[in-house]
Amino acid sequence: MSQKLWEPTLSGSTAIEKLQLDKGFDSYSSLHHWSVNNPGEFWSRAWDDNHVIGEKGSTYFVQGSDFISSQFFPQARLNVAENLLAHGDADQVAIVSILETGVRTEITWAQLRIKVAATAAAMRAEGVVAGDRVVAWVPNVTETIIYGLGALSIGAIVSTASPDFAPHAVEDRFGQVEPKLLLAADGYNYNGKYFDCTEKSLEIEKLLPTLKKTVRVSQFEAWIAPFIGAEAVFEQLPFDHPGFVLFSSGTTGKPKCITHSGAGVMLKAQSEMLYQFNINKGQKVFFFTTCGWMMWNWLTMALGRGATIVLFDGAPMAPTPTRLFDIAQDEKLDFFGVSAKFIDSAHKEGLVPAKSHDLSSVKTIGSTGSVLSPESFDYVYSSVKSDVHLASMSGGTDICGCFLAGVPTQPVYRGELQGPCLGMATDVFDSKGESAAIDEKGELVCTVPFPSKPIGFWADTNNAKYKAAYFEGFPGVWTHGDFASKSATGGFTLFGRSDATLNSKGVRIGTAEIYRVVETFPQVQETMAVSQDWENDTRVILFVVVRSGQEFNETVEKEIKTALRTQASPRHVPDLIVVAPELPRTKSNKLVELAVTDVINGREVRNRDALANPDSLDWFKGLVP
Repeated sequence: MSQKLWEPTLSGSTAIEKLQLDKGFDSYSSLHHWSVNNPGEFWSRAWDDNHVIGEKGSTYFVQGSDFISSQFFPQARLNVAENLLAHGDADQVAIVSILETGVRTEITWAQLRIKVAATAAAMRAEGVVAGDRVVAWVPNVTETIIYGLGALSIGAIVSTASPDFAPHAVEDRFGQVEPKLLLAADGYNYNGKYFDCTEKSLEIEKLLPTLKKTVRVSQFEAWIAPFIGAEAVFEQLPFDHPGFVLFSSGTTGKPKCITHSGAGVMLKAQSEMLYQFNINKGQKVFFFTTCGWMMWNWLTMALGRGATIVLFDGAPMAPTPTRLFDIAQDEKLDFFGVSAKFIDSAHKEGLVPAKSHDLSSVKTIGSTGSVLSPESFDYVYSSVKSDVHLASMSGGTDICGCFLAGVPTQPVYRGELQGPCLGMATDVFDSKGESAAIDEKGELVCTVPFPSKPIGFWADTNNAKYKAAYFEGFPGVWTHGDFASKSATGGFTLFGRSDATLNSKGVRIGTAEIYRVVETFPQVQETMAVSQDWENDTRVILFVVVRSGQEFNETVEKEIKTALRTQASPRHVPDLIVVAPELPRTKSNKLVELAVTDVINGREVRNRDALANPDSLDWFKGLVP
């Protein structure tokens, strides 16, 4: 029996209550059913409820021959930046930026509009036009948001990465999209240390030959200064005009460049904020994120709700473990977004913000990045805030949004995500491709298209990579790569990844980037990195087969970790390195990460018959927790 931890007091004021009343439904379940059975009607209503500026057209959804070819708002014309800048009052604060060092700045809506117009003018002066790519390797600061909005004003495509990514990892991402402009970090603070980015920035410039100009964050104000006072010009673009390229790494090759419609991401994110989290004009919204995670894009979209967004750049527990709770208190946040890992860490630190902090302003705590454990649910309600809407969210880079999230009219049950977002036909399928029974574990899927589905993968002929990524499991159905089950409450429980993608501290990274570094070591014959569910989170284990005649010791292990940290990023460093006698491979000699992932997580191995050396899996059973 599911344990209820919180129940909302309904006043009829939430957007979901209003929509439910307007449509004549008596439950969220009925409303959700309508939203996925009538995607055109629902997303048209979401457009109206979010006061989207632009021409909507008279056709809202066209069912294609498959999931990928289906289209939303084929006649629409709009501009994402215009919408994100339209709803805040001129003298109110639009963005608050806080650095680990304690430096705090803010910018009003009036100032933001002036600077975005100047940025767009500066970009146009550099020859940037609609469809060009502009990229940013930067900390999470106000300049990054302004730069992105300037690009979106023109119809340029924005791609961001955090400055802890090494130059070649940046090249693997940005190099594929051939950018025209780069906004580069001068440096950043993390966990009490300052990291100078000057040399890496120069190296990145050399690795990106298509660049016309690089602007350092410290030069940003001077770069746009000659254009201050420029008129705001917003290019009116089709709904499926590309706005963002995000990166999701697979197990082979360079990271995949997932191309998203700017308007699709905006409408999806703002609909989540409106319906699932009840975020409204004048509220303060925070999510702890870097510019290398899709939650940066998501947080930026809160501007379109007329909300003030609060940025933080630094370590979440520096200089003290209470740092993020200090921000929640001092900034009087309405929405406090963190990772599941952070909540678990706060619990282990013994923090009791309910006693030490005034969190009376916080209405919703959002959690994502990995599975939020039942114990973390308990911790939030016992030690953080007893009367808060705890919204565990699940989605990803692939959709730049959520499949599952909060439902402000429904109770919160221990260990459960409350339900599917409106417009998202989220389900769990069994191995036969049928809707699973209550409490039966299976694959998390989505059966109806949605506006933030990728337009495609960059330079992906005939959508081959796109189809392989999501549609090979069940024909015509988006298979996301998560193990889940449905609950009798209407909620869902997640159990971690069902594919071989690594989830390191809430950020999905690919194994190919790890192998490229590790396999340069003479001691290493071959290697395999997998995720294991561990202590209410996941840990990354790197298995190494040692080359004949070589010795593998603590010194080599330390050198590997250092190489990964400097040549890829801190997130690529495994939690554990283990020497293995042999790695499983297919008959065509391909290593099988999924089989090892299944074994060390105590699951049944899929496609064991396809292995050339199935007995090699027996050794890994000793690592089951």
